[in-house]
Amino acid sequence: MSESAGRFGFVALVGRPNVGKSTLLNRMVGERVSIVTHKAQTTRQRITGVLTRADGQVAFVDTPGIHERESHALNRFMNRTAREVFREVDLAVVLLDATKITDEDRKVLKLAAASPVPVMLAINKIDRLDDRSRLLELTAELTEGQEFAGVYYISATGGDGVDDLINALVERLPEGPPMFEADQFTDRPVRFLVAELIREQLLLQLHQELPYGLTVEIEKFEDQQRRTEIHAVIRVASERHKGMVIGKGGSVLKRVGSRARMAARELLDRPVHLELWVRVDPDWMDRESRLRQLGFSD
Repeated sequence: MSESAGRFGFVALVGRPNVGKSTLLNRMVGERVSIVTHKAQTTRQRITGVLTRADGQVAFVDTPGIHERESHALNRFMNRTAREVFREVDLAVVLLDATKITDEDRKVLKLAAASPVPVMLAINKIDRLDDRSRLLELTAELTEGQEFAGVYYISATGGDGVDDLINALVERLPEGPPMFEADQFTDRPVRFLVAELIREQLLLQLHQELPYGLTVEIEKFEDQQRRTEIHAVIRVASERHKGMVIGKGGSVLKRVGSRARMAARELLDRPVHLELWVRVDPDWMDRESRLRQLGFSD
């Protein structure tokens, strides 16, 4: 364990889907911790990104986007994970999209109002606003009848305002030694990160509803003398979806595999041999016991 850096604490990042939580996490940590795509519900499980500075260490907890749909056990799992995080951290940041406020945002704000820990409000994507003068009006509307430990205007993509937010968070953390080694940037094992890199490529390559009906499971991860051997299974809900993942003549699966292999090589900093299989698992999204078998945990 590294020496005390002064302050340590857990900070939750909470918001509806697509407000930029994972982009913000990666920006604050300075590493590619969470996968990022334009599709909603890209983040399915909480993942912790660690920032170590001279004055403290922050463990940022990225959570699934809080959403209204709860038709599958997977949706209910993601919403529960996001709601319960308020009770397990020292601070929370509610992230909103400055360009669009929805009913799901208001649901998040309602949850934040009952938070047992201080909550900061971060209004993201300010770089997309033509007229930033509206921010003050928007802030007054969002904070009416609700107290926040601070309000920050940021661009997770461009970095505007992010350092100010981090400084404010560190100042409010409790005093104490760090929990993670100084060079550790996440609590997740590398197998999880590789599975997420594969799923990211699937999300980027596939369209329609299919990306929400698949998951990736690592069956073999073996460091050999000259390379890392990885075997992964892509689980889908139907034979039709299996055909879409494979593509005509295997085109989609080959493209996903090639790009995921390059991403895994960058992560591991060594050659990677990646094998992918697609299997039909009809009810993996509908049973919590099956989710836990596949590695989903609260």
